[in-house]
Amino acid sequence: MRILLTGATGYIGGRLAPRLLGDGHEVTVLTRDPSRLEGRSWFENVQCIQGDLLDTQGEWRQKLIGFDAAYYLVHSMGSSKDFENEDKLAASNFAEAANSIPHTIYLGGLMPRHSAASRHLSSRAETGRVLASYLPVTEFRAGPIIGSGSASFEMVRYLTERLPVMVAPKWISNKVQPIAVRDILAYLMAALKSGPLGIVDVGTPESLTFKEMMLGYAKVNQLRRTIIALPVLTPGLAARWVGLVTPIPNSLAVPLIEGVVQPLEADTAKARRIFPEIKPIHYEEAVEFAMVKISHRDVETRWSGALGTGPTYRLIDWEGTIREERTYLVKASQEATYRAFCSLGGERGWLVMDWAWRLRGWCDRIFGGPGLRRGRRHPYELLAGETVDFWRVEEVRSPHLLRLRAEMKVPGKAWLQWEAWEEPQGTRLVQCAIFRPRGFPGVIYWYSLYIIHKYIFSAMVRGVARLAESEGDS
Repeated sequence: MRILLTGATGYIGGRLAPRLLGDGHEVTVLTRDPSRLEGRSWFENVQCIQGDLLDTQGEWRQKLIGFDAAYYLVHSMGSSKDFENEDKLAASNFAEAANSIPHTIYLGGLMPRHSAASRHLSSRAETGRVLASYLPVTEFRAGPIIGSGSASFEMVRYLTERLPVMVAPKWISNKVQPIAVRDILAYLMAALKSGPLGIVDVGTPESLTFKEMMLGYAKVNQLRRTIIALPVLTPGLAARWVGLVTPIPNSLAVPLIEGVVQPLEADTAKARRIFPEIKPIHYEEAVEFAMVKISHRDVETRWSGALGTGPTYRLIDWEGTIREERTYLVKASQEATYRAFCSLGGERGWLVMDWAWRLRGWCDRIFGGPGLRRGRRHPYELLAGETVDFWRVEEVRSPHLLRLRAEMKVPGKAWLQWEAWEEPQGTRLVQCAIFRPRGFPGVIYWYSLYIIHKYIFSAMVRGVARLAESEGDS
């Protein structure tokens, strides 16, 4: 089949694409930035349409013809304060342009049965209504997705691992029905073989409270945990606590927490009837599978890799920037040098003054930035668009270039870049710290930290060289 896939840079879309290709389908992805997909093992096997779903006049609208089915896997959660209007506009633009496609498959969220839904869940339901008003639709409604790298799993994981004794809101006793990522992918794939089905709830065989989800994680990982429920923690306070303790930023923690304030249980009778071949696994089994993926360093996608709907920018020219460049002759191969600077961040850290990096991360989180807790997907492999602590990979070209763009709170735009070039005596390592200040405060910020930056960046280039020489091509 000819398949149109939106949301390919996201957590689910990035996993669905190779599975569609593996089943022999012809896949075209609609994306704002095709370069964000470069480096994926499947990128060379898909066609790309560049376009922004918020652009009502874009050329992409004339290209959504000739497809047998489409996947709509985009949302604005965590990327915009006005996410409801952006979600509605994006869905309307897509539906109007894709009205010749006979089947659109959409992934939404479970809705509470007896109380008002959160803003996020209401927006997901409204997106489904907009799509269904124009298109033949199958709308899967799912609760928290449990899999390596998912936001819900990371929230449970970090809260449980970091807090032996936890004070939590009383609504952690509400029932929630999660689903394993492998099962939601199975439903999305199976829907291609059926016609439009309307709304289909999916989930694990059992409903659990959020408390039981944390204790289930603790059981799988042989941890002893005590959780005490108190009535005084509001969703807003709880979300900010999650943002402080876990890698999940406040902008994403708030909708995740608001989504479990009310019970969220699925009526899976329709799913069982239509897809009898899919037997969803239990929650603890989903946790076990996720931990195996993490231990084997086989995390395909992470929640932080999604492009979102916010503005993007790219370092195109050098005008108006402050640039500090350092070079070093490394007695190692180009590949070893490239591998060394691509391994920075996450558990390895930044080679010099890690305490200062951690302090900068804490300060960033206090002011609403991502801090260092996002870590990285893989210990040394990087893909364009991925996060590395409070950086995002803007460009990566093996075996000679890595450019990271800062996402911490800073009065301007900042990049950190490495290049590796072969020379007769070894490899020339070029490290650049680049800053484009925003007005006078940006200039003051940069020069007030000049001495610290000078020491850190000088020590870092030497550290990368030593790392490359010590680890070689192993």
